[in-house]
Amino acid sequence: MNRSGKVYLKNKYCGTISENEDGYYFLYDQNYLTNEGNQAVSMTLPKQGEAYHSKTLFAFFDGLIPEGWLLDIAEKNWKLNHRDRMGLLLYCCRDCIGDISVIKNEEL
Repeated sequence: MNRSGKVYLKNKYCGTISENEDGYYFLYDQNYLTNEGNQAVSMTLPKQGEAYHSKTLFAFFDGLIPEGWLLDIAEKNWKLNHRDRMGLLLYCCRDCIGDISVIKNEEL
């Protein structure tokens, strides 16, 4: 299954996070990269033109997923498995605390 979401920093589109059978990818938008004033989404994901790849969800994005009672509510309301980190990211992080938002793309 391929899933992806658009990543926004301070309401400005900055890249795409995706998941496929090979793992997770984060790719900065080329237009976002051309503006030197735009900051990286995380110190662990500095701006670069090539996609980042990981077998597990990047720690920065995993840290956006709610925990505790809020995670319990999300799991029950959207029938999500707590081990489905990408699903949780796409459903719970549209309007999370901080400057980052992840908006789910349609299933590929």
